[in-house]
Amino acid sequence: MKHWKVLTSDDGSAEELARQSFLPLPLARLLCSRGVKTSEEVDRFLNPRLSDMGDPFRLPGMDKAVERIWRAIQDETPIVVYGDYDVDGVTSAALMSLVLTHLGARVTRHLPNRMEEGYGLGAEAVDRFVRTDKPGLIITTDCGTGSHEAVAAARALGVDVVVTDHHEISDSPAAAVAVVNPKLGSDPSSRILAGVGVAFQVCYAVLKKGRERRWKAAADLDLRSHLDLVALGTIADMVPMLHENRILVRHGLAQLNRRERKGLQALVEVAGAKGDLGAYHVGFVLGPRMNAAGRLGNAGDALELLLTDDGERAESLARKLDGANQDRKQIEKEIMDEAIRRIDADFDPGSHFGIVVGDAGWHVGVVGIVASRLANRYGRPAIVVGFDEMGVGRGSCRSIEGFDLLSGLKRCSEYLARYGGHEMAAGLEVQREQFESFQKAFREACADLLKGRDLRKTLVIDGWVSLPELLEPSFMEGVNRMAPFGEGNPEPVWGLREVQVIGMPKVVGGTHLKMRIGVGGASCEAIGFNLADRLEKFPEGPLDLAFTLRSNTYLGRTTPQLHLQDFRGSPVALATALSL
Repeated sequence: MKHWKVLTSDDGSAEELARQSFLPLPLARLLCSRGVKTSEEVDRFLNPRLSDMGDPFRLPGMDKAVERIWRAIQDETPIVVYGDYDVDGVTSAALMSLVLTHLGARVTRHLPNRMEEGYGLGAEAVDRFVRTDKPGLIITTDCGTGSHEAVAAARALGVDVVVTDHHEISDSPAAAVAVVNPKLGSDPSSRILAGVGVAFQVCYAVLKKGRERRWKAAADLDLRSHLDLVALGTIADMVPMLHENRILVRHGLAQLNRRERKGLQALVEVAGAKGDLGAYHVGFVLGPRMNAAGRLGNAGDALELLLTDDGERAESLARKLDGANQDRKQIEKEIMDEAIRRIDADFDPGSHFGIVVGDAGWHVGVVGIVASRLANRYGRPAIVVGFDEMGVGRGSCRSIEGFDLLSGLKRCSEYLARYGGHEMAAGLEVQREQFESFQKAFREACADLLKGRDLRKTLVIDGWVSLPELLEPSFMEGVNRMAPFGEGNPEPVWGLREVQVIGMPKVVGGTHLKMRIGVGGASCEAIGFNLADRLEKFPEGPLDLAFTLRSNTYLGRTTPQLHLQDFRGSPVALATALSL
């Protein structure tokens, strides 16, 4: 059972907001706690409009980028679009390629091989595709801000580079013709864009300029038809689901559900996704399958899937990606099981504050997933390293709330070949002979920074509700309108006090716990995924529940269903019983 932290709000402000916006009071409290405090702000938040998007030319570097891209289009200069191997990079490259090709540009595409080239635009890659494709312009998507050597290599070969990126900038940006990166500016709504969001803004600006110049192809293209790509990359990259990201994803999911892109429709069918697709389906069903290709080697299949108009080819690629995802899960499971075995052999919650594990042959494409799962399992910062045959280790680091990874890694930097990232996620390189020293130093750094803190898993509950309140249709409708959920706008977790279990809880699907709960005359269904092991010590008497709320449709009837995050014997009921 987790430590429950229930958020509080200003009831006076919430009651006024509920009255003005015709919202159930718990939803008004939730919006207030998330900084949405006026009826105008509620309207913009619940009804995100494309017309509220800002001018793309406000992004730094946009004017120069657009001018250089249009010169390449009009001069028929070959263009290379260079992306990244994750979903954000692949969707960015697909979007840029599709728009520029529609405008008449001569475009070829390249993605790095994760195992051989790593992240970003490299000088060797530039030399290779300059010889094969003979471009006059390279446009990066979701990478390139820090690619100083590659940009210099391109310039030496007489090739211009336009960078479109969203990553943090550790020093000065590369000396490209233009660097379109909102991190170079101060506008908060653009600084949180994913790489595909930046690519969308560049495409939008290019189209605006083309329409000013009365370029017919620019007038013919409706950029909204590509918003499914923007939603896919934005959700998969886990950027804050606020401001313009929220607008792009809301409308992008609507476009995705029109099922017009053959590759994505084939992937939906192979994955067995049913009904309307939301952020969950993108983040946990489609995204992992697209990511799998890049994690295990080359992301080219994922890019081709987004570009193909051939239904048979789309189905073949979708099945290939699904197979790669199954391989990825098996590799991940093997590493995870071995890591847990090693950690549990001597893990002491009272004295171990950081986790570092590694081995030869551990696939570097999945160590990030394993590190994330270990950090969640043990409530400690976790680092997982895979070593190659030369003894070079590449690792992924994942943190917990309140621990700055970069500060921790800085304390151990003498043992590292290189490292970088941000406070919650980072990457590193370490030589085999330095690994044990690094492991010890990182554990000591974690102990210094975390000792004495409460490291129990905390479940944040947005507010208490009553069962009659949440069974009102307006409540479920309001929750649905708060979507899409993600970083900065997490799916709300609600709490119910003193509910009765009707009948006996039962195990379904081998690992899930299902029950019917009620208060007074009201009742509904609850399911706890992967909570079947809690049945053995199931509390007696009334329960308190923590849950997210979903709609469940069965035999044509839609009803609310509680997705349990945790449950406990009701402290209120227990205190009452003890006082009698």
